Amino acid sequence: MYISTINNGRYILFDMNTEISKTRKLSMPLTITLTEGVIPEKAEAEAVKRITDAILKWHGLTGNKVMTPNITAHVNVLPRSRSYAGGEPFDGAWIEIKIPSFAFTDREIQKGLFAEATDIIVELSGGKQPRDKIFSNVIYAVDGTWNLDGRAMTNAELGESIALG
Repeated sequence: MYISTINNGRYILFDMNTEISKTRKLSMPLTITLTEGVIPEKAEAEAVKRITDAILKWHGLTGNKVMTPNITAHVNVLPRSRSYAGGEPFDGAWIEIKIPSFAFTDREIQKGLFAEATDIIVELSGGKQPRDKIFSNVIYAVDGTWNLDGRAMTNAELGESIALG
């Protein structure tokens, strides 16, 4: 799996499986927000695990010792009185991933990952949650704001840090 970033107008490619890159951590926070009852409470941890596994799979990083523990996650469960669409109460599910601005740029990864994540929520809901009430998105960090090793880094600095190990 290669991660690309732009440095002085050029793409720089990093192989996340190299020994140099394995020494640095890159966290991708995953947030799953659900209206209460969309999936059973006991299935929330399974949703996190399966969506985390899907993120790794779609990026060719299954089993990667750096990325696996650095896909952090949390689940927000909202009371039915706190979820709205068009100003009206409804039951929804939201999947959001925060990442550096150079990641998730491949359209096939975007489509495949979020189709799989949607399937996971539908399955865990027992088929009751409609697909059109499951929303997903990626939030990109502004270049210069991604924190690695306790300091905000630009994409170029992040790439250099990963490359130096």
